[in-house]
Amino acid sequence: MPITSNDVARLAGVSQPTVSRALRGDPRVSPATRDRVREAAAALGYVPSEAGRSLVTRSSKRVGIVVTDLTNPFYPHLIGPLHDELEKHGYRMLVFTERSDSQMASAQLLDGSIDGAVLLTSTIGSALPADLDRRGLPFVFLNREGGGAGGDAAAVDNALGGRIAAQHLVELGHRRIAGLFGPEDTTTGRDRELGFRLALADAGIGLPAALTRNGTFDFDTGYHGLTELMTVHPRPTALFCGNDVMAMGALNAALRQGIDVPGELSVVGFDNIPMSAWESFQLTTIGHDLGEMAASAARLLVERITEGSPRPPGQASRRIVLEPHLITRATTSAPPA
Repeated sequence: MPITSNDVARLAGVSQPTVSRALRGDPRVSPATRDRVREAAAALGYVPSEAGRSLVTRSSKRVGIVVTDLTNPFYPHLIGPLHDELEKHGYRMLVFTERSDSQMASAQLLDGSIDGAVLLTSTIGSALPADLDRRGLPFVFLNREGGGAGGDAAAVDNALGGRIAAQHLVELGHRRIAGLFGPEDTTTGRDRELGFRLALADAGIGLPAALTRNGTFDFDTGYHGLTELMTVHPRPTALFCGNDVMAMGALNAALRQGIDVPGELSVVGFDNIPMSAWESFQLTTIGHDLGEMAASAARLLVERITEGSPRPPGQASRRIVLEPHLITRATTSAPPA
């Protein structure tokens, strides 16, 4: 038969409710009693039931992580720090994944199994954030934000990052510059493109439609986008990609076509995922602290959960915005003479 809290109570010489309170760290239980109960639980190999605990505390101590693209190597670098920060606060993670936000029904998140949610891959038109807000489940945006929804957020200044990328290429002397941008229905895609375009305009450089493509933040978009862009005449001498994964696809296409990077084509990415520093890439990119962004999102959410309610009506959302910076490696140089 499984060991129960009643067995622990008998061994420790206390009541069953005292066992429950002691194992929760309830301050009403003296330190000596807590120690005695924990020693008894350890001796018997007793593991408290999370289901039973949640009935008492009205808290599952679980947080849902909503992500629609687990194949993208960017997201593990957010999920790891998320897990570590949530664990510090006593929370576990459950991962919810669908192919798109529109397929993620709020009912999946509102069955009482989680205390809050982290939204990693929100789109601007998604109804999910507003539904969660209306239904009272605390949530936070991480990396991307949802258009019009009032959740707290931890993100990077995407528009500034796009500006920095453009300024770097302009300072190197490039004038025929191309852009492989992310999806227009994401804040990361939209804002990085906007910042890039504005900085080029400030430098008096146009960005014609023939030299731009929009697509998903993946390897194939970078590979096929670069292949198409290099058929334009005259060819661009520099390329900004909406994220590092796209840039790696572009670099692979350049290698396949025998295009010298950076001699014939300079390439800049965005995010500085660890792969970008590999010797096989040495990608110049726009960096920001992925770990701190993820940890900030976790802390924002725990604060909302601890407050016992989602963002009160009329209260401004809390946003933590990290500042991006240029990381120069081997994929950018002055344009060919």
